[in-house]
Amino acid sequence: MSKTWFITGASSGFGKTLAELVLAKGDNAVLTARRLAPLQQIASNYGERALALELDVTDAASRARALKTANERFGHIDVLANIAGAGSSGALEEFSSEQIRAQMELNFFAAAELSREVLPQMRARKSGHILNLTSIAGLVAFPSAGLYNASKFALEGFTEALHHEVKPFGVRVTLIEPGAFRTEFAGSALLKADNRIADYAQLNANMDEYYATQNGQQMGDPVKGMQMVIDMVDGDTAPVRLMMGEDAYQLWEAAVDSRNRDLDQWREQGMNTTLPNAQKNTVQAL
Repeated sequence: MSKTWFITGASSGFGKTLAELVLAKGDNAVLTARRLAPLQQIASNYGERALALELDVTDAASRARALKTANERFGHIDVLANIAGAGSSGALEEFSSEQIRAQMELNFFAAAELSREVLPQMRARKSGHILNLTSIAGLVAFPSAGLYNASKFALEGFTEALHHEVKPFGVRVTLIEPGAFRTEFAGSALLKADNRIADYAQLNANMDEYYATQNGQQMGDPVKGMQMVIDMVDGDTAPVRLMMGEDAYQLWEAAVDSRNRDLDQWREQGMNTTLPNAQKNTVQAL
């Protein structure tokens, strides 16, 4: 049976690639983004199976309209793919308060809100799949990417908890954790800090050079990555985490080793902070 996908950020990058692959395989797709024209161009090839909708994921009224229209067309949503997002570059104190909140609104709050808004119908049907695009930067922090890291770390924790909450209802939840892929991430979509500070000049110069030289040269193939996502969604089981890219695995393994070294250095003292005869914490992840 064909599925109905609701895809945010479908005008470019991973979202566009996912939308094109989903439609090519015969599923229905609601294509959403702030720019309508690119969505209409994709949808024009697929008749009634494709619905292009203008959507600002950070706006509650815009989300409500898009979801209402999608449900009116297709009856329900089988897969919510929260793909919309943007990177950022700069030291923390170089960002304005408005920029900090804008990054969190787009990369975290929008996905959390859409998940909350779609869940009632999935829970009622005892089926559905929520996909939240994070990044290896949702697991590993990098200098000059702290704001982006914060938004993706938040989405990681929220999504893992959500998996445990809705698993009993037959709803699946998966994090997509890519490394560097050839999308527009390192290009014009990157949020730059408003206020450059001289003390961070070398850090910023290094990161500017990295993004300039990496844009279009990344290791990851978006088509292979999004086909992997589709295969996972169509499979009988789904992981909580779907990591993609050789670089992502290398960074994650190095981070685990580093964290274990830090933890082991103070493990004995840390264990000894326990009160004698205190009851062990019974809360555990499933």
